[in-house]
Amino acid sequence: MRITQRIIKEVATELVGEEAVPVVLYLKGKQHVSEFKVAADLKMDIHESRTILYRLYENHLATFFRRKDKQKGWYVCYWDYDPSQIGHLHKKIKRQRLTKLEERLEKEEGAEFYMCRNACSRMEFDRAFEFHFKCPECGEIMHPLDNKRTKEFLKERINELKKEIATTA
Repeated sequence: MRITQRIIKEVATELVGEEAVPVVLYLKGKQHVSEFKVAADLKMDIHESRTILYRLYENHLATFFRRKDKQKGWYVCYWDYDPSQIGHLHKKIKRQRLTKLEERLEKEEGAEFYMCRNACSRMEFDRAFEFHFKCPECGEIMHPLDNKRTKEFLKERINELKKEIATTA
């Protein structure tokens, strides 16, 4: 599997958050970068950059080692981008998405949903029954919802993800 910048961004965003993307892209291609240099070059607070770096480490996207600063006596961490797990993590994320979509499709197919005209809330029959088929937000009568389009969309997305997983395997 070829690791592209799009895949790196996708994995970093999914596992750590959007704020991690600039840090990962900054570390890519560099070796042993001080956490202070990361913060300074990306114009971030040192605490913010450390948090992101440690979250990247926890998710196997970065590695580090510590050295004691001889002048100040502090420990300084030096960071490296670790591309070794990107492919595996990307596949894992896709499989998790697939599982969630399959669970959602199963729920959509196995339940009857109700919604008011204003689309305030959508709920299953049992829950709508508890509210006497009146919307808890606006008080309108709730009617059965045709979720055929939702099920079609979920099936399409499931098939797309299955194809993506099969081509990257």
